[in-house]
Amino acid sequence: MGCDLLVISKHSFKTMITLLAFAFIPQPIFILLFIFVFIFALYAQMRVSSAYSKNVQIPSRGHITGREAAEAVMGRAGIDDVEIVEIPGHLTDHYDPLNKQLCLSSENYRGTSLAALGVAAHESGHAIQHKVGYKALQARMALIPATQITSQILPIVIIGGFFFGGIGGIMLDIGIICYAVLTLFQLITLPVEFDASRRAKVELVGLGILDRDEMPGVNETLDAAALTYVAAFITALLHLLWLLSMRRNN
Repeated sequence: MGCDLLVISKHSFKTMITLLAFAFIPQPIFILLFIFVFIFALYAQMRVSSAYSKNVQIPSRGHITGREAAEAVMGRAGIDDVEIVEIPGHLTDHYDPLNKQLCLSSENYRGTSLAALGVAAHESGHAIQHKVGYKALQARMALIPATQITSQILPIVIIGGFFFGGIGGIMLDIGIICYAVLTLFQLITLPVEFDASRRAKVELVGLGILDRDEMPGVNETLDAAALTYVAAFITALLHLLWLLSMRRNN
């Protein structure tokens, strides 16, 4: 749901500072761009936290729990092979297509708030995407192994650059490949998340789970979450452009 963006943005900030330290040719334009992107990422995280904190306090009129909402949304789509499970943590909600599990944090699994229903319906939207063979979701699933590998390789690239006096040669090429994969993954994530939110909003009203005048709270929560995905993509893209500029100048 985007709850990890602050962690991601902090990691990205540290990574960028390290890269800047390794750069032989000053490129102030990239520094300014990264500062802008970093501020935008923090804004996106603060906005989603604020929107969720606000709307989790507003109960729905129907007093339907997030679990019940997810069950209803998937049931309407003819999905009966996805398990809805309760997991610990704050905004740790996600859909696991490999194990066919819709995982909801306790506050959204048991909660009846506008935020809880919005999040539950959003994750159900992913389950519907999986059932209908939504192409963008399939592409993202195919990229998951590659992103896991690149996430493990990047620290080695950074440490290697430190010990060998800067990122260059094979280390730079590996870094470019890693960030190209991560940027592509974040780009594909955008339509996946936007479509899941769109499906959620339609189903919540269509099933009568929420009245139309209750939807602003859901819209605010899901739209704020969308910003975190945009910020993650821009951050990854900027890292890639920075490395490409280093390659051009080497």
